[in-house]
Amino acid sequence: MPRGDKSKYTGKQERQAEHIEEGYEHRGIPRSEANRRAWATVNAMTGGGKKSGSGRGKKTNRAPAKKGGRLGGRAGAARSAAAKSRSAKKGAATRKRRASAKSRTAHKTVRKSARSRSR
Repeated sequence: MPRGDKSKYTGKQERQAEHIEEGYEHRGIPRSEANRRAWATVNAMTGGGKKSGSGRGKKTNRAPAKKGGRLGGRAGAARSAAAKSRSAKKGAATRKRRASAKSRTAHKTVRKSARSRSR
């Protein structure tokens, strides 16, 4: 049987993969990547195909389905509001400083090119 063949999956597993894929697409992930992730999640939850001859009877592990929402923002959630604010202010100051430095160098190059044309 070729890799990726879905004939050993139950109807329930196929429906689960469909729903998971729709969720990924709703978040803006391309269809092929959403399909890959959906089947990876179903495999992690159920241990692969469950039709006859493919190791039926394993319990469903729901942890992979619950994992997605917990991943993002964990580091930020552990920091205090003051620490997050300090970090935001520091980033804003850096962007401002770099923007002004960039505009100064652009201004110098304009002046140099103007001088070379006048000679």
